[in-house]
Amino acid sequence: MAAVTVRVAEDKLLVGTDSNGHSIVIGKEPGDGSKFIGIKPSDLLLLAAASCSVYDIVDILSKQREPLAGLTVECTGDQESEPPYTFKVIRLHYRVRGSVNAKKLERAIELSEQKYCSVIASLKPGVAISSDYQILAEE
Repeated sequence: MAAVTVRVAEDKLLVGTDSNGHSIVIGKEPGDGSKFIGIKPSDLLLLAAASCSVYDIVDILSKQREPLAGLTVECTGDQESEPPYTFKVIRLHYRVRGSVNAKKLERAIELSEQKYCSVIASLKPGVAISSDYQILAEE
């Protein structure tokens, strides 16, 4: 069972703590033009989808002994313009460094998005999920 806690640290600033005791600062649009502090809750959803998938892909490629030198994913989402600003579409763009076999990478992405990533699986009934990738030369 997953369990997290969120507490108010000060006006419009929250601290979220995961089930392992790790914390993150969560903010909300100040509304007064001042600087935004903390991660937006809607961005946390995108971060969760991206990190869940990356974890799976790294694990799968590692088990296949693929020479993965780096992996970055940019996750973007389109939201409704009216409250509750529901996500309509989420896109994941994977940037892979290393001499990774493209077919194995495609399969790893597919397995993550279709079978292993609990976050994406939870979002899929109502949110369109799409992805693409590029393999970059090693630096």
